[in-house]
Amino acid sequence: MEISQPTSILSQSSSTINTTSIHASMEHLQTTIRDMEAFDAAHADVIQMLLATPSPHAMKRYYNQLASEGIGPWLKVQYIGQTMGKGVFAAKDFDEGEVVLREPKLVGIQNAHSKEDSLVCSFCFCYVGSLELQLRWKLFARGHLRPIRGTNLQGDSQGTDNQCLEQHARVESDGDERICDPPSSVSTSCLGTEICNYKCRSDESEEQSAKRRALSFESFSWISDDALRLPFGDVFPLPHIVECRGGCHEDLFCSEACAEAAWEAYHCLLCTGSKSLCPNKSLLSEFKQFADETNDIFHLAAQVIANVICKCRKLESVATEVKSEEDAKARNTRMLLEAWEPFAMGHKRLWWESIALPEDVDPAEEDVFRNQMKELAANSLGLLKKVLFMEEYAALFSLEVYGYIIGMFELNNLEIVVASPVEDYFIYIDELPHDAKCEAKKITKPALEALGEDYASYCQGTGFFAIQSCMNHSCEPNAKAFKRDEDRDGQAVLLAIRKIEEGEEVTISYIDEHLPLEERQLMLADYGFACQCSKCLQDREASLN
Repeated sequence: MEISQPTSILSQSSSTINTTSIHASMEHLQTTIRDMEAFDAAHADVIQMLLATPSPHAMKRYYNQLASEGIGPWLKVQYIGQTMGKGVFAAKDFDEGEVVLREPKLVGIQNAHSKEDSLVCSFCFCYVGSLELQLRWKLFARGHLRPIRGTNLQGDSQGTDNQCLEQHARVESDGDERICDPPSSVSTSCLGTEICNYKCRSDESEEQSAKRRALSFESFSWISDDALRLPFGDVFPLPHIVECRGGCHEDLFCSEACAEAAWEAYHCLLCTGSKSLCPNKSLLSEFKQFADETNDIFHLAAQVIANVICKCRKLESVATEVKSEEDAKARNTRMLLEAWEPFAMGHKRLWWESIALPEDVDPAEEDVFRNQMKELAANSLGLLKKVLFMEEYAALFSLEVYGYIIGMFELNNLEIVVASPVEDYFIYIDELPHDAKCEAKKITKPALEALGEDYASYCQGTGFFAIQSCMNHSCEPNAKAFKRDEDRDGQAVLLAIRKIEEGEEVTISYIDEHLPLEERQLMLADYGFACQCSKCLQDREASLN
C-alpha cells in the first residue's frame, strides 16, 4: 500500500456522548438531583467562593508564576473585559512558524479507543516499550494476534516491562469479543503472541476479513518469534515501561519521574492497585466503567477533584493546628481555595447548558436532552462521591461545581495527538534506498498490509491547558496548534502562522475558519458568543450587498 506523510495536529476538542449507553446506565444509576441540589444549598457559601471569577490581580499573580516557571514566558494573560474575559498577548515579536507556546497539561487523558491501539505514558503521552511491542499491540487490537502463556510480548529481557504488560494486555482485551475470541484454554493475560482465529470485525466485509485472515496465517509466523527485531528498528528507540506505584495495570509510564508526578498529582486516589490510597477501589472501578460507557470527560473531572484533594492534603500536612471547629472549617476553606486556583482561572459554564446539541437530537427535544445530560452528570458525581468524598472539602463534590468543571472542559479542551513510531517506521522503510527497502519489506510488508490505513493511527486524547485555554477565537487567527516532528508527547504546541507583533493578542480558531459565515456562527454559538472578528464583519457586509 502507499505510504503517506504524517500530519500531526492538535485541535479544539469537545466531548463525545455515547447516547446508546446513556439510557442503559440511567436504569442502573438513579441519583436524585433534588437531593444533590439540597446538598449544594447546604454548602452554598463555599461553592460561591469556588465559582467566583478571580480578580484581575489574582489572575496576574497566577499567570506570572507560570511564566516564571518557564510556561509561556513570552506571553501575557490579561483581563480584557466582561464580554471577552481574558486574552493572551505577545510579550515579544514572533516570526511566522515560530513556537509561541509549549505547555504541559493541567489534566488530560488518553481516549478509551486510543488505548486499544497505542501504548503511551499515562502522564506525558509519549510512546513506551519498543517498536516491536507497538506493532504487536496494533496487530493484537485488530485481531491478528492474541497473547499466549509464558512468552514475551515486549521482545526484550526487561522483567518489569513483561509483568506490567502482562496485566495491561488482560485489562485491554477483557470483553472485546468483536476483535478476538480466544478459546478458554488460552490466557489473555500473558505477553506472548500467536496468530489468532478471530471473528469478522464489525467494520469490515467478510471478503476483507478473509483477506486479513489469509495475510495472518501465511505471513505472520515471524511476529510470534520472541527474538523478533525489526530491520532498522533501532532508529526508533522508546523508553522502557515503568509500572504504576500503586500496582494497578491500567496505567503505564515512561519514567519514574512521570510515575511519581502522576501519583502525587492525582493517581494515588484514582489507582485501583493494591497500594492505592483510594478509600473505595471497587466503586472506583464502577465509576471508571460508567465514564468509559458514557463520556471520557468524567475521567477528567475526577482528575481535577483528586488533584485538588491531593494539594489540600499537602497543605494540611504543613498547616498549624487550630483549636476550634470553626477555625478548622475556615482553614479547610482557605486550603481548598488555594488548591483550586488553577481551575478557578478557567472559563466555565454549566455542562448541560453548554454542550452542543447532537445532530441526531430533534431541536424540539432540546430541553429533554439537557435534562438527561444533567442527570448523567449527577449519576457520575454520585459514584465519584462514594469513592472520594471528604467532609472537610464537601463543596468540591457539589453538582453545581461538578457541572462547571465539566463545562470548563467542554469549552476549553484541546485534543492531544502524538504521532506513532509505527507510522514513522513504515515511512522510514519506504524512503530507504531501493535494495535496502526491498530487503526490509520482506519482513514489514505483511504487517503493513494487515494494518491497512491503520498503520498511521496515532495516540489521541484530550487535555486542559492553563494558558492555551485563555486564548480567544478568531476566524483569522495568528496562531494554531500543531505538532512538529520533534514534539513527541502530550504538551500543547502553538505556532505563529504569520508574524505576531509584541502587544498583539494571540488568537486561535476553535472551528474550521474556512467554512461559510453562517456555519461558523452556528458552530461558535455552542461556545456562547457571536464572533465579531474582521473576517466575520466583512462577510456580513458582503452578504448584504
